[in-house]
Amino acid sequence: MDFVKPTIEYAELAPLLIVLGGACLGVVVEAFVPRERRRLVQVALAAVVLVAAFATTIWVATDLAEVADGAARGLLAAEGTIVVDGPTVFLWGLVLLLSLGGVALFAERRLEGGVSAFAGQAAALPGTEAEREVSTRGWEHTEVYPLLLFAVGGMMLFPASNDLLTMFVALEVLSLPLYLLCGLARRRRLLSQEAALKYFLLGAFSSGFFLYGVALVYGFAGSMQLAAIAEAVRNDTENQGLLLVGMGMLAVGLLFKVGAAPFQGWTPDVYQGAPTAVTAFMSAATKVAAFGAILRLFYVAFGSDRWSWQPMMWAVAILTMVVGAVVAVSQTDVKRMLAYSSVAHTGFLLTGVLGVQGAGELAEGQVTSLQAVLFYLTTYGVATLGAFAVVTLVRDSNGEATHFDRWAGLGRRSPWLAAAFGLYLLSMAGIPLTAGFVGKWAVFTVAMSAGAWPVVLTAIASSIIAIFFYVRYIRIMFFAEPEAGPDGLPGEVASVTTPSLLTSATIAVGVLATVVIGVVPGPVLDLAARAGDFIR
Repeated sequence: MDFVKPTIEYAELAPLLIVLGGACLGVVVEAFVPRERRRLVQVALAAVVLVAAFATTIWVATDLAEVADGAARGLLAAEGTIVVDGPTVFLWGLVLLLSLGGVALFAERRLEGGVSAFAGQAAALPGTEAEREVSTRGWEHTEVYPLLLFAVGGMMLFPASNDLLTMFVALEVLSLPLYLLCGLARRRRLLSQEAALKYFLLGAFSSGFFLYGVALVYGFAGSMQLAAIAEAVRNDTENQGLLLVGMGMLAVGLLFKVGAAPFQGWTPDVYQGAPTAVTAFMSAATKVAAFGAILRLFYVAFGSDRWSWQPMMWAVAILTMVVGAVVAVSQTDVKRMLAYSSVAHTGFLLTGVLGVQGAGELAEGQVTSLQAVLFYLTTYGVATLGAFAVVTLVRDSNGEATHFDRWAGLGRRSPWLAAAFGLYLLSMAGIPLTAGFVGKWAVFTVAMSAGAWPVVLTAIASSIIAIFFYVRYIRIMFFAEPEAGPDGLPGEVASVTTPSLLTSATIAVGVLATVVIGVVPGPVLDLAARAGDFIR
C-alpha cells in the first residue's frame, strides 16, 4: 500500500494555527520567563496573537473562492476534516474580537489593589498560611493567558469541523481550559472551585453523550464526514432508529454547551462562581462557537431530515425561553440574573435555528436563518461581554457587589457606568434602537416564515417577562434608595472602582457597537449575508 502525503492548506488555516501556536508559546513563556516579567509578556503575547489571527482572518475572508453551486464560498482543508467557508470565517472573526475583550478583562489589575482577579496559587488551600503568603507576595496565575488561547483555538475549530471526530476534539480543547479558569478566582475561592468542579463533572457527562452519539451516527452512516452522513440520511430508510438516537445524543452534548434547558443547571452556579472576567469571556465566545457547531451539524449533516429534529428543537427552545425568563425574575444576584438571561437568549437563538427553509422557499432578499443567527450572536456577544465587564467594577468591602440591593442609587454615584449597564440590559430586552431589537426581529422573522409560530409566540411572551427583570435593575440603579440597616442608618452600598484603560475600552466599545448596530444594522446584516451558506 502506497503512503499518500497529506495536504494541509496552511494559508487558509493560518488564523487557527496562529492562535494554537501562540498558546504553545505561552506555555514556553511560563517555563522560562521570570515570574516578575511573565504577566506583561503573556498579556502582550495574547493580544498580538489575537490581533494577528484577526488580521489573517480578514485576509482569508477576502480570498475565498465560490464553490460549484455559487451559494457558498471556501474550501475543504486538512484532508476534508476542516471547512473554511464564509460562516466559518465570520465566526472566527467574532470569536477573536470577543476574546480580545476577554484578554483586556483578564489583564485588569486596578480592581484588586494591584493584582489580577486570579488566585496567586491554585494549589494553596483557601484560608491557609500558604494562601496568605502568596497573596502577600502579590503572585498571580499568568497561565490564564495560554489557557485562554487554547480555549479560543478550540472555539475556532468547533464550528469549522467537517467530521464528528474533529468536532469532539474541538469540544474538548475549548472545554478543558474553561474548567480550569473557572476555579481560579482570587476571592470566594471555595465558590469558584465548586463552580469549576460542577462544570467539569457535568461537562464530562455531556461529552460522553456526544461521543456515544458519534458512535451511533457512525454506525448508521459508515462515516464521520458530515457530507457522507448527509448522503446516508437522504438514502438510508432502514436504520432510522439508530439515526434518531444518535442525533439526540449529539444534541445533548451541544445543547449542554449553550446552556439550553433541561441542561442549563450548571449555568448560574458557574457564572456566579467563576472569576467575572472568565464569565464574560465564556458566556460570549463559547456560545458563538457552540451555535456555529450546532448550525453546521444540523444544517449540513441532518439538513435533509429536518422534520425529524425540528420537533425536538421546538420543545427545547420553548422550554429554554420559559425557564430562563421565569427563573431570572426571582434572582437577587446580578451574575445569576445574567446567567438565566443567557439561558433565555439560548432559546431565542434556537428559535432562529428553527427558521431553516429550503432554497426554493425563500423570497428574494429574505433574511436566511443562518444570517439571522449570526447577527444575533454578534449582538448578544457584545452586550453580555460589556455587561459582565460593568459587574467587575461595582464593588464593596468584600469585593464584587453582586447582590442587587448593593446597586441601589448607583446611577447617582456613577451615572455613566449605570447608563452603560442599562443600555446593555435594554439591548438584551430587545428595546428598539438597540442591537438586540434587530437581532430578535431577525430570528423571529425567519422562524415565523418557517411556520414555527408557536415558538415565536413563546419567544415574544418570554421577552415581555424578561423586560421586567431588566427594567428592575435600571429602577434600582436610578430610582431606589439604599435599604436601612438594623440601626436605622443607610445600609452598605457598592461603589465603582476606577478601572484601567483596558476595562474602560471594553465597556466603551461595547456601548458604541450596541448603539451603532441598533441604529444602522445594515452593514452587519450584509456581512452575515456575504458569508453565504455552508459548504455541503
